[in-house]
Amino acid sequence: MTECTNTDFEITFWGVRGTLASPGRQFQRTGGNTICAEVRCGSRIIVFDAGTGIRELGSRIVEQGRIHRLDLMFTHVHYDHIEGVPFFAPFFSPDYEIDVWMGHLDGSGSTSESMRGLMRRPYFPVGPEVFSAKTRYREVERNQTIDLGDGIMVRTAPLNHPGGATGYRVEYEGKSFAFITDTEHVPGKTDRNVVKLLKDVDLFVYDASFTDAELPDFAGYGHSTWEEGMRLRAKANAGAFLSIHHMPFRTDDELDAIEAAIREEHAQSGVAREAMSIRL
Repeated sequence: MTECTNTDFEITFWGVRGTLASPGRQFQRTGGNTICAEVRCGSRIIVFDAGTGIRELGSRIVEQGRIHRLDLMFTHVHYDHIEGVPFFAPFFSPDYEIDVWMGHLDGSGSTSESMRGLMRRPYFPVGPEVFSAKTRYREVERNQTIDLGDGIMVRTAPLNHPGGATGYRVEYEGKSFAFITDTEHVPGKTDRNVVKLLKDVDLFVYDASFTDAELPDFAGYGHSTWEEGMRLRAKANAGAFLSIHHMPFRTDDELDAIEAAIREEHAQSGVAREAMSIRL
């Protein structure tokens, strides 16, 4: 990865799988780690979700040793989006300031409560009190606009997912990126919250766990399709779309075929893959 300047806006994917990590040769080209994306805005880093991919990202941040202020923004706290939290190296160094952000979720009263619930016995041997980073827990409101400073604005919207979830849009230096996972669309209906978040966005990722043909068998699970991602791209006049939250059974060959179908409709769109970096 090349180094970013103070005005660069770069997205890197450290995990793109949903539900469960997928080791094995048939998943290597796309990657088997669960959801984690890094957004670099000049000298700031925003991390979306903390699946297994966040472990390697944390090691890279500490190794580089240049950026010490981080924002970790959760869409929600199902396992595939939070299981890497206890292994994120910056949490264990006093050199870092980390703001942890989370929206309202069923069964949890606050961001700090959710973090404590993740790291507690008998499921984990120690709690967040072992963190030595300066850690602040922040609440995300529906349809909120968050000013992170340094010219970075983050907009939010609620998603249609069991227990609740939040979609995010980052705006910086006249460019924009949206992170939309997990959500389930209603066939034939447009999710206005999502379209509003995607309006004229330069790049977005969207939950494409299933295909339109598969979706009826998984109604109520809280996930969507790559075909809906393409429909949303057109309705929102968005730029490029990348599918994400690939199911653990979806092989590289199958994702290659999905990407080919996406590119038949829009050549700049495709499939999010681990280690992929895009500079806006």
